[in-house]
Amino acid sequence: MKELSVNHLLGIKYINQQDIVLILETAEHFKEVINRPIKKVPSLRDVTIANIFFENSTRTKLSFELAQKRLSADVISFSAAQSSVKKGETLIDTVNNILAMKVDMVVMRHSNPGAAVFLSKNVKASIINAGDGAHEHPTQALLDSFTIRENLGGIAGKKIVIVGDILHSRVALSNIFALKMQGASVKVCGPKTLIPKHIESLGVTVEPNLRKALEWCDAANMLRVQNERMDVNYFPSTREYAQQYGLDKNLLDSLNKEIVIMHPGPINRGVEITSDVADSQQSVILNQVENGVAVRMAVIYLLASKIK
Repeated sequence: MKELSVNHLLGIKYINQQDIVLILETAEHFKEVINRPIKKVPSLRDVTIANIFFENSTRTKLSFELAQKRLSADVISFSAAQSSVKKGETLIDTVNNILAMKVDMVVMRHSNPGAAVFLSKNVKASIINAGDGAHEHPTQALLDSFTIRENLGGIAGKKIVIVGDILHSRVALSNIFALKMQGASVKVCGPKTLIPKHIESLGVTVEPNLRKALEWCDAANMLRVQNERMDVNYFPSTREYAQQYGLDKNLLDSLNKEIVIMHPGPINRGVEITSDVADSQQSVILNQVENGVAVRMAVIYLLASKIK
């Protein structure tokens, strides 16, 4: 059996192209599993996984929990808001206390960039990064790649535009790494204030005009504006943002081709994307959610097979 080159999934930049291909191929098998009448496989019957979320999450947390249960793993979930972290306990102490209960794998979301890397160096367990601040969100990028492959027949040579708040987005960074590694052309589009200064060094080009970006691309990944990460105003008003960088049905229908519309969620309807676009035939947003479970099953399964 092929195996991953890593013992943790900390970010896309820490894995290689073969790892991505292996994860996506394994996810194809698991997608078939979760569409059967009996959606469970006994692959991880003796593996215990802790989900530790220091930041809010709906889709990612549910998706990981479902993936773990579909693989028959034992699951414990922990939300930092109700925990001893509030009493001043450190991250390493919190996790070591959980590991003392004989946990094999930790899925963690944290507001500090690098938290997962830090943890992987200090505790004896396999770590999956479920998002660390504005740094990386590897499983989201993998499920986005899986969805693009499914809808466009591959990724190499395809044109993908990422639209919106690139500056605060861990989804954008992980997607850029993953798409470039698989041979896609990537553009980013958004207000100048929300595009990081040296983003071209990652091999992407900046397109300030939304219409031009959409006419160029095969698929558009529409990101929300992350108000919770902003301490200053990056643009005059939400209304003005929506006028310049919001995708509505008129704009979509006026393009000379059909493009795939993606969104990592949660959607701010009427801001980056209108309801009629989110619910249109070209939108694969709910498809992404379904694929998320299969991709996370693949990641967990492949990492668990490396636990000695």
